[in-house]
Amino acid sequence: MKILHIVGARPQFVKAAMISRAWNDPDYEFLLHTGQHYSDEMSRLFFDELALRKPDVNLEVGSGSHAMQTSRMLEGIDHYFDRINPDHVVLYGDTNSTLAGALAASKRTIPLSHVEAGLRSFNRDMPEETNRVVADHVSDLLFCPTKIAVKNLAAEGITTGVHQVGDVMADALFVFVQIAEERSTILSKLNLTPKQYTLVTAHRGGNVDHQENLSEIINGLKHIDQDIILPLHPRTKKMMQEFGLSFSPNVHAISPVGYLDMLMLEKSAGCILTDSGGIQKEAYLLGVRCITMREETEWVETVDAGWNMLVGANAEKICRAFCDFHPTEKRPPVYGSGDAADKIVQIIKTS
Repeated sequence: MKILHIVGARPQFVKAAMISRAWNDPDYEFLLHTGQHYSDEMSRLFFDELALRKPDVNLEVGSGSHAMQTSRMLEGIDHYFDRINPDHVVLYGDTNSTLAGALAASKRTIPLSHVEAGLRSFNRDMPEETNRVVADHVSDLLFCPTKIAVKNLAAEGITTGVHQVGDVMADALFVFVQIAEERSTILSKLNLTPKQYTLVTAHRGGNVDHQENLSEIINGLKHIDQDIILPLHPRTKKMMQEFGLSFSPNVHAISPVGYLDMLMLEKSAGCILTDSGGIQKEAYLLGVRCITMREETEWVETVDAGWNMLVGANAEKICRAFCDFHPTEKRPPVYGSGDAADKIVQIIKTS
């Protein structure tokens, strides 16, 4: 069976790496990189650290509107199908790469798996929500990380081919956090003391593409009485320049970092503020309090367990949560025990 992974963004590289490790048959495995994340810092470094096979093709679509990105991906993916004639396509998460892969494979009736199926924020203003809904409705195998994801699919009439397997990002964290502890030098490089700094990430269009929201976030960070480390996403940097915004002195903006360095920054932080879905989940797994700068989350388990607080793009709420939110509850293992990738591969091979 020839399997084709379609990826385009950093979290997808991590997920694909775990499935590839479990697949363990390089002669019948191919990887298509859409080029949605296109800088060396955000792409090549992740491939190297994860020992993920180099892409068999990189479409290099780069930036652009959602329609432009998706159309370029569709054309490139469809052309690559002619070259290798895959038996099965595997998609990850909720990016434009996911949407394009789902549409291209379904039009050709190529068997299709969606890893991280069933997640819902119930906010259709988010492009990611549309992407994940469409991918779920055209996929043959739907690999859900949690019980809630299974219930979400059932509510939409999807019950065939649904498997609750756990979370491949949890698999990756269990494996790579130990490697990060051995290899990463990011804490000494930045002269950081564990638990004495706050880690911040912001990249979602709903936050950084709107001057009012981005200004609220920046203002909220200004009032946090602690050093803040912020790996600056290119999109955020670009919009700050367009809006004429700047960080206060307590915010130390650094270049994007690799997966191992990011894990160490997360693990050692006293608090994490983010709008990233994956980082919310990693914070939960690492036992670090998380303040999410969104009004909703697809990772509702982290909120229900009391380790994640939603504050939106609101400076006052950001400051209040930083001061008052200190979770002490237990963290149930809602994302599995680290064998999701093995389960996924076994199901694909026997389906």
